[in-house]
Amino acid sequence: MRKRLGTIALTTVVVLGALIMFFPFLWTIVTSISPGAGLSSTPPLIPENPSFSAYTELFANTPFARVVLNSLVLAVVTTLLQLLTSSMAAYVFSRMPFPGRDAVFAVYLATMMIPIQVLIVPLFVQMRDLQLVDTYLGVLLPSVASAFGVFLLRQAMNSVPRELDEAATLDGAGHFRIFGTVVLPLVGPTIATLTVFAFMSSWNSFLWPLIILRSAELQTLPLALAGLQGQYTTQWDVMMAGSVVSILPMLAIYVFAQRYVIQGVASSGIK
Repeated sequence: MRKRLGTIALTTVVVLGALIMFFPFLWTIVTSISPGAGLSSTPPLIPENPSFSAYTELFANTPFARVVLNSLVLAVVTTLLQLLTSSMAAYVFSRMPFPGRDAVFAVYLATMMIPIQVLIVPLFVQMRDLQLVDTYLGVLLPSVASAFGVFLLRQAMNSVPRELDEAATLDGAGHFRIFGTVVLPLVGPTIATLTVFAFMSSWNSFLWPLIILRSAELQTLPLALAGLQGQYTTQWDVMMAGSVVSILPMLAIYVFAQRYVIQGVASSGIK
């Protein structure tokens, strides 16, 4: 009986927590379909006259479709590059011993503790010297490698039995073949986890694109959303419509990869 009461209490707390966390998303959606809604008064959770005019105005009066495409291209390319560089570096740190390997990995891992704000000035100077200011390449280069991605995949690769490498070596396989046909397929859930994290990081990136980009046609989604807020007045229904549009791709990716994310985090030993 006591165990059952404990289960009921835990379930109740979890459900209440989920509802509390879901409420801001619900409020965003309701505001986006409530014409003329503002922050001075909370719109009813069931709008009396719901309308999608804010979405029509968003795409008709602003180049929002181009902005979404810009963010999508940057996020996909960034994710692919991080998967490539992180998986190869993780394989080296996990499977190829060399002098000072652990020390190099520790130093590389320590870069995770350096906030991006500290690196903004030197990064911008580098991009300026390379004449990459106001270019997509200038946005991409600082995010090609990910210390977190290397750490995540190295932890997963360490759990792959070394006997599989030895068996593949006896069959004449080299490192590239072992990497591509033995190790990578066994860390699929962790790769899916890194895919979600990398895509989300690029999709929501604001500070670096704000510094490096100048042209309106190159704007990313977070910059465009910030631009929807006026100095004196703001159409909150239009702004919330933009927020809903920005949430949908991330929601779709997470729903699709949720099972793999849970498996990947569990297998990588992250608490």
